[in-house]
Amino acid sequence: MAGRKRSIRFKIFAILLVPLTALVVIWGFAAKLTIEQGQQLLRIQKVYDNIVYPVSEAINELQSERFVSVSYLAWRTSTLRTDLQVQRRKTDATAVLLTRLSEQARDETPPAMWDRVQDLIRQMDRLDLLRGQVDDQRLTRLDAIEEYSSVVETAHQVYDRLMISPDIDIVEQTKALILITRSREVASQESALVLGAQASGRMTQDERDAFHGMVGKRRLLYQLGTSQLDAGLLKQYGALNSTAVYTSFVSMEDDVAARVRPGQPLPPEAIAWPTTAQAMTRQLTETTNAAADATAARAVPLAQSVLWDIGIVGGLGLAAVLASAFISFRFARTVTGELSTLHRAAADLAGRRLPDLVRRLRRGEDVDVAAETSPMAQASDTVEIENVGRAFTSVQHTAIEAAVGQAELRKGVNKVFLNLARRSQSLLQRQLGMLDGLEKEITDPDLLERLFGVDHLTTRMRRHAEGLIILSGAVPGRGWRNPVRLYDVARAATEEVEDYLRVDVNMPHGYSLAGSSVTDVVHLLAELIENATVFSPPQTRVQVRGEMVARGFAIEVEDRGLGIPPEELAHLNARLADPPEFDLADSDRLGLFVVGLLARRHNIRVSLRTSPYGGTSAVLLLPQEIVVENETREPAVERLAQPESSPPALALTPPIGGGAQDSLPRRVRQANLAPQLKEERGDLFSSFQAGWQRAQEDS
Repeated sequence: MAGRKRSIRFKIFAILLVPLTALVVIWGFAAKLTIEQGQQLLRIQKVYDNIVYPVSEAINELQSERFVSVSYLAWRTSTLRTDLQVQRRKTDATAVLLTRLSEQARDETPPAMWDRVQDLIRQMDRLDLLRGQVDDQRLTRLDAIEEYSSVVETAHQVYDRLMISPDIDIVEQTKALILITRSREVASQESALVLGAQASGRMTQDERDAFHGMVGKRRLLYQLGTSQLDAGLLKQYGALNSTAVYTSFVSMEDDVAARVRPGQPLPPEAIAWPTTAQAMTRQLTETTNAAADATAARAVPLAQSVLWDIGIVGGLGLAAVLASAFISFRFARTVTGELSTLHRAAADLAGRRLPDLVRRLRRGEDVDVAAETSPMAQASDTVEIENVGRAFTSVQHTAIEAAVGQAELRKGVNKVFLNLARRSQSLLQRQLGMLDGLEKEITDPDLLERLFGVDHLTTRMRRHAEGLIILSGAVPGRGWRNPVRLYDVARAATEEVEDYLRVDVNMPHGYSLAGSSVTDVVHLLAELIENATVFSPPQTRVQVRGEMVARGFAIEVEDRGLGIPPEELAHLNARLADPPEFDLADSDRLGLFVVGLLARRHNIRVSLRTSPYGGTSAVLLLPQEIVVENETREPAVERLAQPESSPPALALTPPIGGGAQDSLPRRVRQANLAPQLKEERGDLFSSFQAGWQRAQEDS
């Protein structure tokens, strides 16, 4: 494929073709058989080590304890008592070992076999009850044999559910050996029964009947087991059957069964029973163990064959994987390199270039779309990667073009806002000048009060116009050079609120605000105070308090309304701390957005919190850089003189006509403000000329 462009699908198919073919053909051929057989061999070995072997030891110890228990019931000597205690400890140790080892092979043990193991453990745990009956002589010899034999029977049932190999012949031979093992257990029962009869010198009717049943059962199990053995294993038991020990044991079984009568003394031949029975049991055990070893040896070649199959399949599979990995690496390295280059270019575009471009556009810089659109990836020999690179380049061009378009649109909207706001501001300024002239000419108190309302409404309109100027990113035209007392700043902000009569201002007189920040702080405070008056009941008061703190001057605007939910309060605080970009569709809380912009402009911290009275408190923290401490003056006594200038607000003015009807209080606009905050208004022509000059400057 060198020198030719291929699709990525073709290359991926070429990468996966070789390993898939090799693995499917080779591993699919033998994986299931070999892996399952190997796992089964591992399970069989673990089950044998942790289940079969401990159960075999438990059977031997239970048989020994049964033999000693029957002996103790027959003779009741202290020596047999000591031997019985020793044997019981051995049995208990075997039970503990079986419990511990069986837990390690729980997952590998078949469920039916595991249930039998648990039954055996539970029965061995309850041996104390049986032992207490033996110690108290509350059991007959036959009952003791039957109780112990029931526990041993449970152990033999564990063998019945044993699967040691998937080979059918080995399974059949194992089942036959289990039958022979059961016949050995019956022979052990016979020995215990005859031993107890020897102690008393005679057999009861029940013991004689039980002995007859044991003899028949042992011979049946032995015959069934040996009949299922193959020629090789049967030969070993044929040799056992011809030994003198086995023939003597069979002869003694016949003699005891034929000559023993209930209540009558035992025949002399019964005296040799323990020696003969133990010798026969020992030889039968040795023969069975040898047959089991031979059966296990037959499983070794099968296991070796499985291991060879696993090795061959694993080796061939490993070779196929290595070959496919080598071929895949050559193709994948090229594809990965090209995709990595494309990824780095896209990440650089999204993480660095586009954000930097947006920041430049927000600063008002001009951006050349063609110059900013560089190719995302170099030429590639993979068709899809090259097409993706071209698509990314197109997306980059579209994104940059859209960002530039949005910036131009936003800039145009800001210019529209600014133009409309400047025009409205000029008109409102002229209107305020005209109203000021009318206020000086009109003497009718009712009409003058209405005129003051229009004047106040015009002032609020001017504040809203300044809000548009702030949203457009410009600075309002009003400004002061010298510091202004913070008390006067708060009063000026209150006068720009419709419901200003509900506002109480409590500010210290010893601090002033830098002149460059006065206009914006007045606007900011007015927005918060108006918000407090609007969202609180009309009969409540709004408190404006201020004090000097460690990091600046704090002003608190508190209302006693219904408050704001905690979730919305956290959202508003986040927007005040970091105002987002203005969205034309989100104009519900335009005042708070203006507050955030003004606060960021002067590094003022604004936060909302729940008031103790249930309403909301807005806290402004003015930085120390814009707060000026007033100079202290020595107190002096001066002669009070009647002011010749305009009287303060709501002051009593001399009647013009001298009549009683003219002796009413007159309100003088802005009389209670500092001289710096009073609007300087001339005649109508001067106001028109100032507005015209400002419009010329803004255009």
